[in-house]
Amino acid sequence: MTYAAARARSPVPEVLLDLDRVSVAYGQSPVLKEISLQIREGEKVALVGPSGAGKTTLLHKLYQLRSQDTSFIHQHFALVPQLSAFHNIYIGRLDSKPLLYNLLNLLKPQKAELERIGPILEKLGLSEKIFERVGALSGGQQQRVAVGRAMYRGGRMLLADEPVSSIDVHQGEAIIQMIMDAEPTVICSLHSVDFALRYAQRIIGLR
Repeated sequence: MTYAAARARSPVPEVLLDLDRVSVAYGQSPVLKEISLQIREGEKVALVGPSGAGKTTLLHKLYQLRSQDTSFIHQHFALVPQLSAFHNIYIGRLDSKPLLYNLLNLLKPQKAELERIGPILEKLGLSEKIFERVGALSGGQQQRVAVGRAMYRGGRMLLADEPVSSIDVHQGEAIIQMIMDAEPTVICSLHSVDFALRYAQRIIGLR
Protein backbone atom coordinates (compact mmCIF):
# COMPACT_ATOMS: atom_id res chain seq x y z
CA MET A 1 0.00 0.00 0.00
CA THR A 2 1.31 3.45 -0.88
CA TYR A 3 1.77 6.14 1.75
CA ALA A 4 -1.00 8.22 0.16
CA ALA A 5 -3.40 5.26 0.23
CA ALA A 6 -2.56 4.53 3.88
CA ARG A 7 -3.30 8.14 4.82
CA ALA A 8 -6.55 8.05 2.91
CA ARG A 9 -7.68 4.95 4.83
CA SER A 10 -6.63 6.19 8.28
CA PRO A 11 -9.49 7.67 10.31
CA VAL A 12 -9.54 11.43 10.81
CA PRO A 13 -9.27 12.27 14.53
CA GLU A 14 -12.57 13.28 16.10
CA VAL A 15 -13.29 16.97 16.63
CA LEU A 16 -13.60 17.40 20.41
CA LEU A 17 -14.12 21.16 20.50
CA ASP A 18 -15.61 23.37 17.80
CA LEU A 19 -16.07 27.13 18.12
CA ASP A 20 -17.66 28.94 15.19
CA ARG A 21 -17.41 32.73 15.46
CA VAL A 22 -17.96 32.67 19.22
CA SER A 23 -17.57 35.84 21.30
CA VAL A 24 -16.99 35.78 25.05
CA ALA A 25 -17.25 38.65 27.54
CA TYR A 26 -15.72 38.98 31.00
CA GLY A 27 -18.44 40.78 32.95
CA GLN A 28 -19.50 43.55 30.58
CA SER A 29 -16.19 43.69 28.73
CA PRO A 30 -15.78 41.70 25.48
CA VAL A 31 -12.58 39.64 25.58
CA LEU A 32 -12.82 37.24 22.64
CA LYS A 33 -14.53 38.33 19.45
CA GLU A 34 -15.79 35.87 16.83
CA ILE A 35 -13.31 33.10 17.62
CA SER A 36 -13.39 30.11 15.27
CA LEU A 37 -11.40 27.12 16.45
CA GLN A 38 -11.36 23.33 16.22
CA ILE A 39 -9.46 20.97 18.51
CA ARG A 40 -9.14 17.36 17.38
CA GLU A 41 -8.44 14.35 19.54
CA GLY A 42 -4.73 13.76 20.08
CA GLU A 43 -3.62 17.37 19.62
CA LYS A 44 -1.10 18.97 21.98
CA VAL A 45 -1.89 22.68 21.78
CA ALA A 46 -0.23 25.70 23.36
CA LEU A 47 -1.97 29.06 23.73
CA VAL A 48 0.45 31.99 23.73
CA GLY A 49 -0.03 35.73 23.96
CA PRO A 50 0.43 38.68 26.32
CA SER A 51 -1.43 39.05 29.63
CA GLY A 52 -4.99 40.17 28.98
CA ALA A 53 -5.16 38.61 25.52
CA GLY A 54 -7.86 36.16 26.60
CA LYS A 55 -6.00 32.88 27.13
CA THR A 56 -7.70 32.15 30.47
CA THR A 57 -11.09 33.20 29.11
CA LEU A 58 -10.70 30.88 26.13
CA LEU A 59 -9.68 27.95 28.32
CA HIS A 60 -12.70 28.45 30.58
CA LYS A 61 -14.99 28.59 27.55
CA LEU A 62 -13.52 25.35 26.19
CA TYR A 63 -13.86 23.71 29.62
CA GLN A 64 -17.55 24.64 29.78
CA LEU A 65 -18.11 22.72 26.55
CA ARG A 66 -16.59 19.44 27.82
CA SER A 67 -16.38 19.64 31.60
CA GLN A 68 -17.76 16.12 32.00
CA ASP A 69 -14.64 14.43 30.60
CA THR A 70 -11.97 17.11 31.02
CA SER A 71 -9.56 17.98 33.82
CA PHE A 72 -8.44 21.57 34.43
CA ILE A 73 -5.31 23.04 36.02
CA HIS A 74 -6.17 26.50 37.32
CA GLN A 75 -3.65 29.33 37.12
CA HIS A 76 -4.29 30.22 40.78
CA PHE A 77 -4.35 26.56 41.87
CA ALA A 78 -7.95 26.48 43.30
CA LEU A 79 -6.80 24.41 46.27
CA VAL A 80 -8.27 24.12 49.77
CA PRO A 81 -5.45 25.42 52.01
CA GLN A 82 -6.74 23.72 55.17
CA LEU A 83 -6.58 20.25 53.59
CA SER A 84 -3.56 18.06 52.89
CA ALA A 85 -1.93 17.47 49.52
CA PHE A 86 -3.58 14.03 49.48
CA HIS A 87 -7.07 15.45 50.01
CA ASN A 88 -6.63 18.26 47.48
CA ILE A 89 -5.68 15.71 44.84
CA TYR A 90 -8.48 13.35 45.90
CA ILE A 91 -10.96 16.20 45.33
CA GLY A 92 -10.29 15.72 41.62
CA ARG A 93 -12.62 12.70 41.58
CA LEU A 94 -14.96 13.70 44.38
CA ASP A 95 -17.94 13.81 42.03
CA SER A 96 -17.40 10.24 40.85
CA LYS A 97 -17.26 8.59 44.31
CA PRO A 98 -20.08 7.71 46.74
CA LEU A 99 -20.62 10.18 49.57
CA LEU A 100 -19.81 7.63 52.28
CA TYR A 101 -16.52 6.70 50.59
CA ASN A 102 -15.58 10.38 50.33
CA LEU A 103 -16.27 10.91 54.04
CA LEU A 104 -14.22 7.84 54.86
CA ASN A 105 -11.25 9.19 52.92
CA LEU A 106 -11.60 12.56 54.64
CA LEU A 107 -11.26 10.86 58.03
CA LYS A 108 -8.68 8.26 57.01
CA PRO A 109 -7.21 7.97 53.50
CA GLN A 110 -7.93 4.51 52.16
CA LYS A 111 -5.22 2.18 50.86
CA ALA A 112 -6.64 2.07 47.32
CA GLU A 113 -6.52 5.88 47.05
CA LEU A 114 -3.06 6.09 48.59
CA GLU A 115 -1.86 3.63 45.95
CA ARG A 116 -3.28 5.90 43.21
CA ILE A 117 -2.23 9.27 44.60
CA GLY A 118 1.15 8.29 46.07
CA PRO A 119 2.83 7.64 42.68
CA ILE A 120 1.48 10.94 41.31
CA LEU A 121 3.04 12.88 44.17
CA GLU A 122 6.26 10.93 43.71
CA LYS A 123 6.43 11.98 40.05
CA LEU A 124 5.90 15.58 41.15
CA GLY A 125 8.62 15.36 43.81
CA LEU A 126 6.15 15.77 46.66
CA SER A 127 6.02 12.33 48.28
CA GLU A 128 7.05 13.66 51.68
CA LYS A 129 4.30 16.33 51.55
CA ILE A 130 1.39 13.93 51.07
CA PHE A 131 -0.22 14.66 54.44
CA GLU A 132 1.03 18.22 54.84
CA ARG A 133 -1.51 21.03 54.84
CA VAL A 134 -1.42 22.72 51.43
CA GLY A 135 -1.55 26.20 52.98
CA ALA A 136 1.89 25.53 54.49
CA LEU A 137 3.48 24.67 51.12
CA SER A 138 5.38 27.05 48.86
CA GLY A 139 3.75 28.49 45.75
CA GLY A 140 5.65 26.11 43.49
CA GLN A 141 4.65 23.11 45.61
CA GLN A 142 1.02 24.20 45.59
CA GLN A 143 1.11 24.48 41.82
CA ARG A 144 2.45 20.93 41.58
CA VAL A 145 -0.40 19.72 43.81
CA ALA A 146 -2.84 21.39 41.39
CA VAL A 147 -1.16 19.53 38.52
CA GLY A 148 -1.44 16.29 40.49
CA ARG A 149 -5.16 16.79 41.03
CA ALA A 150 -5.75 17.10 37.28
CA MET A 151 -3.61 14.02 36.60
CA TYR A 152 -5.62 12.06 39.19
CA ARG A 153 -8.94 13.20 37.75
CA GLY A 154 -7.96 12.16 34.23
CA GLY A 155 -10.40 12.34 31.36
CA ARG A 156 -10.33 12.59 27.62
CA MET A 157 -8.71 15.99 27.64
CA LEU A 158 -6.62 18.19 29.94
CA LEU A 159 -6.69 21.99 29.99
CA ALA A 160 -3.97 23.90 31.82
CA ASP A 161 -3.76 27.63 32.55
CA GLU A 162 -0.12 28.72 33.04
CA PRO A 163 0.62 25.48 34.95
CA VAL A 164 4.30 26.20 35.67
CA SER A 165 4.20 29.94 36.39
CA SER A 166 5.33 29.41 40.03
CA ILE A 167 7.83 26.62 39.30
CA ASP A 168 11.50 27.10 38.44
CA VAL A 169 12.60 26.50 34.85
CA HIS A 170 14.28 23.12 35.45
CA GLN A 171 11.28 21.64 37.27
CA GLY A 172 8.94 23.40 34.86
CA GLU A 173 10.30 21.43 31.90
CA ALA A 174 9.61 18.12 33.65
CA ILE A 175 6.11 19.24 34.70
CA ILE A 176 5.19 20.44 31.20
CA GLN A 177 6.31 17.08 29.78
CA MET A 178 4.16 15.28 32.40
CA ILE A 179 1.18 17.43 31.48
CA MET A 180 1.61 16.79 27.75
CA ASP A 181 1.85 13.05 28.43
CA ALA A 182 -1.05 12.94 30.91
CA GLU A 183 -3.93 12.80 28.41
CA PRO A 184 -4.26 12.24 24.65
CA THR A 185 -5.48 15.82 24.10
CA VAL A 186 -3.92 18.77 25.93
CA ILE A 187 -4.51 22.51 25.63
CA CYS A 188 -2.11 24.57 27.71
CA SER A 189 -1.64 28.33 28.00
CA LEU A 190 2.03 29.18 28.42
CA HIS A 191 3.91 32.37 29.15
CA SER A 192 7.10 30.83 27.75
CA VAL A 193 7.15 30.74 23.95
CA ASP A 194 10.21 28.47 24.21
CA PHE A 195 8.19 25.87 26.14
CA ALA A 196 5.38 26.17 23.60
CA LEU A 197 7.74 25.53 20.68
CA ARG A 198 9.41 22.58 22.40
CA TYR A 199 6.44 20.73 23.88
CA ALA A 200 3.37 21.53 21.76
CA GLN A 201 2.51 20.24 18.29
CA ARG A 202 0.33 23.26 17.51
CA ILE A 203 0.48 26.86 18.72
CA ILE A 204 -2.45 29.28 18.82
CA GLY A 205 -1.56 32.95 19.30
CA LEU A 206 -3.90 35.49 20.88
CA ARG A 207 -3.55 39.26 20.90
